[in-house]
Amino acid sequence: MAAVGDVLINGTPFAPGDARLSVFDVGLQRGYGCFEAFRAYQGRVFRLGPHLDRLERSAQRLAIPLPPRSDLERWAADRAAAGGDCVVRMFVTGGLDPFHPGTDNSVIVIAESLPAPKASLQIAPLPAPWHPGGSVSELTGAKTLSYGPNLAASLAARRTGADDALLIARDGSVLEGPTYSVAWMVGDRLETPGIDLGILESITRSVALEVAPGCGFEVYEGTFPLERVLAANEVVALSTLKEVTPVSRVGDHQFGGGERSAQLAAAFSDVVRRELALD
Repeated sequence: MAAVGDVLINGTPFAPGDARLSVFDVGLQRGYGCFEAFRAYQGRVFRLGPHLDRLERSAQRLAIPLPPRSDLERWAADRAAAGGDCVVRMFVTGGLDPFHPGTDNSVIVIAESLPAPKASLQIAPLPAPWHPGGSVSELTGAKTLSYGPNLAASLAARRTGADDALLIARDGSVLEGPTYSVAWMVGDRLETPGIDLGILESITRSVALEVAPGCGFEVYEGTFPLERVLAANEVVALSTLKEVTPVSRVGDHQFGGGERSAQLAAAFSDVVRRELALD
């Protein structure tokens, strides 16, 4: 993906080649900070409010003060308007003093072009011993900059020929993907790991669960073993970039069809069109 237009740093525009971050920022040195990724359609951000709510929760857990919300809204809208159909990323760094988070820190907002969409995904189950998996710590639920283990899992999955990983907890329960939530259909049940497992409270996931009853699904959130996923009729990946994407393979297990996944994806798209008044 490539940047579209300027990079905003604390509201000031810079050409991409001129944007700078201090090498002493703990966002760089220690991965201390948080971020959000917003999907823009025709220059308008989908569910900006819930995304900023989540950013505020993340920053609060990290004890990083944020600029006024009106500034965050304006900066996100500015980059969305510049990017059109794009992803808008907002990074909040920890600043220059590790013991006083937010000191001389940066809020960076960029628009990026969208990657080519995949019709379906192949995912590889991989152990994720770093994941909270139901345990609670100071940063549980925060969307932090420390995504190294997630990226390593994605790269490991790709080395097996898969598109991405499916993270599995120490007790064998299904968690999420490195950058997406997962759900599956068993008859008329739509099942998905519960938020209490420490998975990210995905905005796309929340929309999918909202529209699922209208698609004829009963929604069940909980703790499920991998075997439950492998016994499903269909599996979907849910994220800002993936929206609702069917999964055609989990490990060695193939999934066919996709009619109910397509129904859920269409219902999601209807919400986007209605809320943003798209053409």
